[in-house]
Amino acid sequence: MNPGAQHPDDPASQPLRSDAERNRERIIAAARRVFARDGLNASMASVAREAGVGIATIFRRFPTKEELVAAVFADRMDSYADAVAVALDDPDPWHGFVGYIETACAMQAADYGFADVLTMTFPTAKAMEERRNEAYEGMVELIDRAKATGRLREDFDPSDLVLIHMANAGVINATGDAAPDAWRRVVALMIQSFEAPARGPLPASPEHAALYKAMLRASPAGPAAAEPDRSN
Repeated sequence: MNPGAQHPDDPASQPLRSDAERNRERIIAAARRVFARDGLNASMASVAREAGVGIATIFRRFPTKEELVAAVFADRMDSYADAVAVALDDPDPWHGFVGYIETACAMQAADYGFADVLTMTFPTAKAMEERRNEAYEGMVELIDRAKATGRLREDFDPSDLVLIHMANAGVINATGDAAPDAWRRVVALMIQSFEAPARGPLPASPEHAALYKAMLRASPAGPAAAEPDRSN
């Protein structure tokens, strides 16, 4: 063994790993600012400029945009799941349901990137998708409870939650700084339309597989990710 060689665990080797971690955190912080401002359509190059690093450095840390998105929004997805837990704890299921809709839509309004995240799916971001699925299952339970009270219309479908987030994201992205509170009126109108008694029948809800494909198509991986595997 070369006596002059450094062991990987020697203190002298630590600064390199510390620098790498600081670089990673700098990239995540920059991406959070860029995505919050410009949404997930922002390029990796714009994140690199914001972070003050080369694009190659970004891709060394995050080989795909999906991995960067997952790192940036892990805490937001935790907060989203927490909002569902709070709604489930409410003794009044209708109040909990309304509170969840308002909280989740406010989270979208506060961050353009997260507005997009709730309308997309990220198959390779396993931890983030698990949290999303946990939240979804909680909301299915809450929907059933709210229907049982007679306050939520019987034909409300869990897939309507995705449509709510898509509609809210569209309003947020369209109005921007010009009318930053416009989403509140739209959300209030939607909530009123959900309350029983229903004013009339609704068209059929989209098939869950079709809605998933739409969310996949909108993800950073693009339309190709939604295409079936034809390799076999």
